[in-house]
Amino acid sequence: MLQFQVLLFIAGTAALAYASRRPLRRPGSHGFYRFFAWECILGLVVLNLPVWHDDPLAPHQLLSWPLLVLSAWLPLHAVRRLRREGRPGAQRDDDPALYGFERTSALVTSGAFRYIRHPMYAALIALAWAAFLKQPSWAGTALVLAATLLLVLTALRDEQECLAHFGEAYRDYMARTRRFIPFLL
Repeated sequence: MLQFQVLLFIAGTAALAYASRRPLRRPGSHGFYRFFAWECILGLVVLNLPVWHDDPLAPHQLLSWPLLVLSAWLPLHAVRRLRREGRPGAQRDDDPALYGFERTSALVTSGAFRYIRHPMYAALIALAWAAFLKQPSWAGTALVLAATLLLVLTALRDEQECLAHFGEAYRDYMARTRRFIPFLL
């Protein structure tokens, strides 16, 4: 199983590096930090893959499953909103590190975005903690804390980029929303 886990991690890293090739050329961009958060999450998933379905009614597993569901739903919801309401287009071609759906020309403030500014990063945090909870360990603790910190850095950098693009409208949006958890954080 260890050989499979190592191969899976290497293959996952290669895929993530390819998908992040433009942001990795721009240290300091939100995508740069996001790549390393993805790597931590990949490490958590690979580390706990052998026990993913063991004892599904254990308390730590019962906490994990809702986080996994949330981590699957939020990005689908967010990308759909960004594509439909954000009107991605050529207006943001000045930043090659952005993915197509991130090149929004309009600020999206409906759906999950009505309550939190970063539903996709919240989903990644949920995924990291869900993977960690499959079998908590010291290595897992280091990875989940690193992933969480890197996603906070990703969100902070993304906010700077959005302020530069949307200006005062984004500052007003920041004042009435939370970063990751509605009404809390």
